[in-house]
Amino acid sequence: MSDSYLTLSFLSPILALILILLLFKRNQKPKLNLPPGKMGWPLVGETIGYLKPYSATTIGDYMEHHIARYGKIFKSSLFGGPAIVSADAGFNRFIFQNEGKLFECSYPRSIAGILGKWSMLVLVGDMHRDMRTISLNFMSNLRLRTSMLKDVEKHTLLVLRSWKENTKFSAQEEAKKFTFNFMAKHIMSMEPEDAETEELKKEYVTFMKGVVSAPLNLPGTAYRRALQSRATILKFIEGKMEGRVQNIKEGNKIERLEEDEDLLNWVLKNSKLTTEQILDLILSLLFAGHETSSVAIALAIYFLPACPPAMQQLREEHTEIARRKKQAGEVELTWDDYKRMEFTHCVVNETLRLGNVVRFLHRKAIKDIQYKGYDIPCGWKVLPVLAAVHLDPSHFDHPQLFHPWRWQNNGSGGRMPNANNYNFMPFGGGTRLCAGSELAKLEMAVFIHHLILNFQWDLAEKDQPFVYPFVDFPKGLPITVQRHF
Repeated sequence: MSDSYLTLSFLSPILALILILLLFKRNQKPKLNLPPGKMGWPLVGETIGYLKPYSATTIGDYMEHHIARYGKIFKSSLFGGPAIVSADAGFNRFIFQNEGKLFECSYPRSIAGILGKWSMLVLVGDMHRDMRTISLNFMSNLRLRTSMLKDVEKHTLLVLRSWKENTKFSAQEEAKKFTFNFMAKHIMSMEPEDAETEELKKEYVTFMKGVVSAPLNLPGTAYRRALQSRATILKFIEGKMEGRVQNIKEGNKIERLEEDEDLLNWVLKNSKLTTEQILDLILSLLFAGHETSSVAIALAIYFLPACPPAMQQLREEHTEIARRKKQAGEVELTWDDYKRMEFTHCVVNETLRLGNVVRFLHRKAIKDIQYKGYDIPCGWKVLPVLAAVHLDPSHFDHPQLFHPWRWQNNGSGGRMPNANNYNFMPFGGGTRLCAGSELAKLEMAVFIHHLILNFQWDLAEKDQPFVYPFVDFPKGLPITVQRHF
């Protein structure tokens, strides 16, 4: 046997092994450079710690500890899967700017189960765009300036005129009464004094408790009761729909002019939505238009007494508006009056910044993405935490301080020159920017106008907003009021 043959016999297995290793290495996926972090326990991950209640004017222990240890972008396991959590303003903007391209909405199945698969909150793509277009038409600038402004003031006064001096009551429940009555009027032309409005409101309270509860569909749980209330609410809405459809078919004249202008009638006449889609649309608008606005109003009522200079400046601003109206012989607020509420708009912005009604949003990556050297794998959940940016001292001086003047163009806000600051995202951003953002600010401003002109109020019991992860006052924000004469 020749030396060359022996050498070849010896080298062949080695060459084959090298070739196999090279092919194996070639087929291996490159190692991902994921953000730092930990995945927590099997199945539950770190969800329990993430959802642990905390004061609404903070970001909570979970976010504080993770940001301190890993930075503003970190990995975790939340809501049943791997996730990237962002407290970074730039990354949050990147997410919103690439909605539908790199990221899409991805709420837990339990949310879709209770709000409905056609809810705007969970829809993506063309169907979300169509539903959002309907909502924007419903809350158009023209409607805001005319019928909605008028009715916001009407429903504000209905609530405030029922308040009794030196009697303790829940400011949060009063705010909910105001926003629910307003939305029910504009969606289905329901009047606050009607018995059916009160019945629907009671069912809706049960429904809301389930939306924010653990998704356990077992007898006696809040989630099960909410599903039952959902069925009752949808049956009620469907009954309204059937009556309207019959009127349209028969060409009957609308009994009340406002019915011809409400959302239900508009959708039936101008859209091709199915019955199921209309039901989920109306339910989701009741949810979005009622709950978040009422919490924001309650937060303003909570923050203001602790800031007497803001109360005084508000009172001066609204007294001047009222004086002008009296001189002009006007009674109802106009759009020009609303635009004159300059300091009020500062108070609204500061309430939204510090209170953070919407803490974070659910998204997922629909492609493999790289951001500032980090890899974000396709299919991973991505959670932009809006509150962490709003309470970040690198973006807002003394972020835990209620300081409305930071929103003035010539104010003393330090790193916060005006309301156009791109780090301020209380209503999200991009193509999923909240369709009701302008209506929410209008409701807050008009409510504050009449509240500040007519009442002085004090907290009747110690209470503060907590995150559950929804924002709520454990005691309902009990207050007592005294009228201004």
